[in-house]
Amino acid sequence: MEDKYSTDSTKVEEQVFLTDEALRFGIEAMFFAYRGFTLDPDKILEQHDYGRAHHRAVHFINRCPGTTVNNLLNILGVTKQSLNRVLRKLISDGLVRSDIGLEDKRERHLHLTEKGFNLERQLSEAQRRRVYSAYKKAGPASILGFIKVLECLMDDEVKTQFDSLLKE
Repeated sequence: MEDKYSTDSTKVEEQVFLTDEALRFGIEAMFFAYRGFTLDPDKILEQHDYGRAHHRAVHFINRCPGTTVNNLLNILGVTKQSLNRVLRKLISDGLVRSDIGLEDKRERHLHLTEKGFNLERQLSEAQRRRVYSAYKKAGPASILGFIKVLECLMDDEVKTQFDSLLKE
């Protein structure tokens, strides 16, 4: 029996892809893909008693060394209370360093410590392996389409943040 949503390119072209059923299929595929994307990092995080919020914080502090707490709040789109809880644990565990701003003493600039870099590297390597494998299987044309779909899912403000990260 043939799959209802075959990934064979000729069959995909024949399908009407904007039907409610096809849209639901895409949403469900994203849920299952996200589960796979987070599987390996979740195992690593569990060993340290961290969750996905810690992972996102470590990722973006690594990506934007010296970022302020306010900038990280904007990037992550979480509440101040939620981020403070995550940062307190990361700082107390020696993964993140918080420096007072030179120009504005109210600002806190965040940096990963060596221990933080090591955890971030473990987490990102696990995800890079999975994405690399998927990209290799899907091929260049699929990758460009996938990235385009992801960008189209972003709100304008989030897309602007994403674009600015690409320029760094």
